[in-house]
Amino acid sequence: MVRIGKASTLEVVKFTDQGAYLDGGPYGEILLPNRYVPENCKEEDEIEVFISFDSEDRILATTDFPFASVGEFAFLKAIDVTEIGAFLDWGLPKNLFVPFREQYSKMEVDKWYFVYVYIDEITGRIAASAKFRKYINNEFIEFVEGDEVDLQIARRTDIGYTAIINGKHGGVVYLNEVFKPIRIGDKLKGYVKKIREDGKIDLSLEKQGYKKVDPVSADLLERIKANGGELTLNDKSDPELIKAELGISKKTFKKAVGALYRDKLIVIEENGIKLA
Repeated sequence: MVRIGKASTLEVVKFTDQGAYLDGGPYGEILLPNRYVPENCKEEDEIEVFISFDSEDRILATTDFPFASVGEFAFLKAIDVTEIGAFLDWGLPKNLFVPFREQYSKMEVDKWYFVYVYIDEITGRIAASAKFRKYINNEFIEFVEGDEVDLQIARRTDIGYTAIINGKHGGVVYLNEVFKPIRIGDKLKGYVKKIREDGKIDLSLEKQGYKKVDPVSADLLERIKANGGELTLNDKSDPELIKAELGISKKTFKKAVGALYRDKLIVIEENGIKLA
């Protein structure tokens, strides 16, 4: 099945001097240029390809894949701006077009932008939009509070970071709950903290409550071992020092220390903690 702007598995129907032609169904035969044809490829073989357009807007197949496909979000660099719009580097020879109407403000060369890749309904071409919020849907979600989810950091605001959840929903990680460096475009695991009645979703980069202590405790134990069996941190240490040293909040640190102490893995001393 041919899917413009996405990976498609297509059958080889013939070879010419230009390359292999693939069965494109309603699109007819689609050229896979010689430089992309796998070694020992023959007719009736099926090849996974990416379907896009060449510089003359002809449908073309390639075994190279872009940084993001249609229906996905990505953080991409602008490499050209013309009188019709901007062009982003998305990993393919033909750059990704962003119409002016899909930009919050005029894009600038060498700057990075978080965008959504889509099919333009008017032209049928692959394009991108910096107005990614209109492609977020929080009406029908498939997770509940406490679930682990995949996050992609989209934007920083005064209160925190806007994140894409599982590639289609939106939520916020609040600044006072970020204890490690994160950047726009980062992909990481997170947790659903709260689903509000208005559809807004609060996120956390750590598991909530005591359930999150076990993995943190294990990391803390490994840190103590790697540091010669002791750390000069305890429940009296400054929260910012704990955050800088371990990348976690003081509250989480204290829970982890308590769990290790209860399991008799460490001893707590006036100047810090050490292996039992």
